[in-house]
Amino acid sequence: MPNTPHQLAEEFPDYVGKIRHLRETDGHFRRITDEYEVVNRGIHRAETNIEPADDFHMADMRKERMRLKDEIYGMLTRLEAADTHP
Repeated sequence: MPNTPHQLAEEFPDYVGKIRHLRETDGHFRRITDEYEVVNRGIHRAETNIEPADDFHMADMRKERMRLKDEIYGMLTRLEAADTHP
């Protein structure tokens, strides 16, 4: 869904190449980015009333998206720190 907000490329524009590389080479990274995309699409579908959700479910989905986003960012920045410190 190209019109879905909060895509990883939008959230981390400086890391698009690293995201692509890690998705191809790191199974855990691929799994959490896939989970992020599923949750993000679910939020978008709920917000646009395609699949309405109650406030509690929306809050849970948003918390999960934030948790996954934090983990993804942590992996991206750890990789960057490892690349700059021999």
